[in-house]
Amino acid sequence: MPILSSIISLVNARRLSQIDHFKKNPEEVQQAELRRLLDSAKHTTIGKEFEFKSIAGYSTFAERVPVQDYEGLRPYVERLREGESNLLWPGDIRWFAKSSGTTSTKSKFIPVTKETLEDCHFRGGKDVLALYLQNNPDSDMFSGKCLTLGGSHQINNFSNESYYGDLSAILIENLPFWTHFARTPEQSIALMDEWEAKLEKITETTIKDNVTSLAGVPSWFLVLIKHLLKQTGKSNLLEIWPNLELFMHGGINFTPYRKQYKELIPTDKMNYMETYNASEGFFGIQDDLNDPGMLLMLDYGVFYEFIPLNQITSPHPDARTIENVEMGVDYAMVITTNSGLWRYMIGDTVRFTSLRPHKIIITGRTKHYINAFGEELMIENAERALDKACAATNAVIKEYTAAPVFMGEETKGAHEWLIEFDTMPVSLENFTELLDKTLQEVNSDYEAKRYKNITLEGPKVTVARHHLFMDWLKSKNKLGGQNKIPRLANNREYIDELLKLNH
Repeated sequence: MPILSSIISLVNARRLSQIDHFKKNPEEVQQAELRRLLDSAKHTTIGKEFEFKSIAGYSTFAERVPVQDYEGLRPYVERLREGESNLLWPGDIRWFAKSSGTTSTKSKFIPVTKETLEDCHFRGGKDVLALYLQNNPDSDMFSGKCLTLGGSHQINNFSNESYYGDLSAILIENLPFWTHFARTPEQSIALMDEWEAKLEKITETTIKDNVTSLAGVPSWFLVLIKHLLKQTGKSNLLEIWPNLELFMHGGINFTPYRKQYKELIPTDKMNYMETYNASEGFFGIQDDLNDPGMLLMLDYGVFYEFIPLNQITSPHPDARTIENVEMGVDYAMVITTNSGLWRYMIGDTVRFTSLRPHKIIITGRTKHYINAFGEELMIENAERALDKACAATNAVIKEYTAAPVFMGEETKGAHEWLIEFDTMPVSLENFTELLDKTLQEVNSDYEAKRYKNITLEGPKVTVARHHLFMDWLKSKNKLGGQNKIPRLANNREYIDELLKLNH
């Protein structure tokens, strides 16, 4: 084992023991987190409103505090940004993570406290490295630098000079000084607003670094990698960074990009490690690179609840704690955190793939699905079907979105898929048939609606021109950072805008 890796592993031994503890004692650890959160906030405005002092356990907490989304949080956020304190969490809150979401014009500003930075986000980053080293003791990753690709930040115009920006930028801004020696590019470049100028600067300044790891969103990193190869004339990334061994990725499903990364980084020694790090907190880490499930991190100052997806519109949903969740069920995740988010529905849907230890995969978004005809098509269904269709037709997808084609007087419903290919399928007709067939295999509701074309006709695949999705994001001033393409929508708002640009 390299000396530096050996020292870091020694330092991490105690933390790995703590992780092992919450794997074996999830209920005990989560109940302790809830008690700490309630006790910390009992003298805040919200703590007095719901009488946190008298809440003895989870059942009272669930009865007294309602589940809320961002609209419920917004009035508090506006007051916090005006300079009020002790509303949701003790003290002032200076930082707000501007949720990149997809393309909504209404930005969300998620409070980020000192406790969340230290006990959740930064602890999560350290745990990623600890778990990676535990599984890869001979790693030489620490002999080089980590290339991080994040967003930007700016000062807002409210009276208390609070700051907002992409979460990645807030983390970079608040990292301990010594971490800047282990990462690249330098802070001034990492926080640049203008994506295309940032791309040039990152390329210019990092090609001579010994980059051994990458951290960021797969889709945007792919753009950077292709730019690097074009500028240097190299055929793959190992010709620039021969010691590259790890990509820590998150934000979107990696499946559609895996084949491209293997072609651009052609070595079996390259590792891919998924993390679940959102504006609202750091929640999961892939602790076993052979298992797609992410370990749910239970001691980060976050208390978790899970609402079965078919109950999210119910006025009294059956929220589950960690002790009574089931495998194979899609849940909307609800969090209570040390940033003052109380029973906050984050908008992600997850499914447990393991209990004790509790591991999850992200299956989609509570608002990003297609259910125009009762088919309940989730992102996870879509990406499994696309992956199978690509494998069978030698296609490579760059970006995609899908939406319903609504019924007319003489026409049945359908789904329209707008796909930008890096490599076109050998047969688009075969690709479409495989997409449809696999969707029926993985989603019984979709299969029922497709039965004999009674409700749904076969999918319609429209080929997008090159750079369509990038041009669309650029038109919305959303290039770079952590901005994402909306994969599925229950209306045609996104796809109609894209189709107009496609021509």
